Amino acid sequence: MRPYRSMLFVPGHKGSWADKAVATGTDAIILDLEDSVPASDKELARKTVVESISRLHDQGIRADVWVRPNSRVTGLMGADLDAVVVPGVAGLLLPKTFDAKDIIQIDAVVSHLEETRNLPAGEIGLLLSLETASSMANCEDMAAAVPRVASLLGATGPNADVGRELGFEFTPEGLETLYLRSRIVLACRANGLHHPIGGVWQAIKDLDGFRTFAEDNRRLGYRGMALIHPSHVEITNEVFTPSPEKVEFYRRMVQAFRDAEAQGHGAVDFEGQHIDLAHAKTAEGVIALAEAVSAV
Repeated sequence: MRPYRSMLFVPGHKGSWADKAVATGTDAIILDLEDSVPASDKELARKTVVESISRLHDQGIRADVWVRPNSRVTGLMGADLDAVVVPGVAGLLLPKTFDAKDIIQIDAVVSHLEETRNLPAGEIGLLLSLETASSMANCEDMAAAVPRVASLLGATGPNADVGRELGFEFTPEGLETLYLRSRIVLACRANGLHHPIGGVWQAIKDLDGFRTFAEDNRRLGYRGMALIHPSHVEITNEVFTPSPEKVEFYRRMVQAFRDAEAQGHGAVDFEGQHIDLAHAKTAEGVIALAEAVSAV
């Protein structure tokens, strides 16, 4: 998956909002067919989402377009997938998943639709939203279920599905979700998924609180956030973009190590720090991330 710093939800039945979302500078938009769409508008939302995908695809927009279908347990997912697996869709954010079997079955449906519609095989990614106790317990197996899995998302804000399922009380400090968030990062990294996605901050007007929340997730290993409000995009992109000062520091570190290596040394004193190959690899990773997000 491309390194999305920001993924902004857009209610699927509000077509003009998709264009407004793109204008925020978000790396990706998620056209929602699930919770933000009233039951009476589900069919209309499918049509509107397909129209939005087609329009944005024809415009060649920079932001990638994802879709959140309704969950399997609603009985609506089949019609959702049949409608939205079309050119221009980067992936599907799957809500309320339970285990690896769930993912394998959905992958088979998407593969069939790609084949019958002459779409590139395996190109549509799956972002798994871990909103059930079962999915949290099975996250490692789910991350490894099929090659189409692009990343995991979980441990969202107060009063949402995860808190209700597990019975915890949300706090901005996040100690009640620290284990869950850490396990999601580990499940991703252990399966070669290098861009875990955090979320969701619900106190829309508390931008200082959101910045702290985003920074805490970045330190934990997350590389981006799912967002519910446009005002959070700029902060998110800033938080998850390595600063020019950090990038320059790591460029100097790599150069210092390479110079030492050329002289037959496996380690060197760099600006007061002992560094070796492991540190150089870490530095190269930060530089690569900075270059990748600048190209998004």
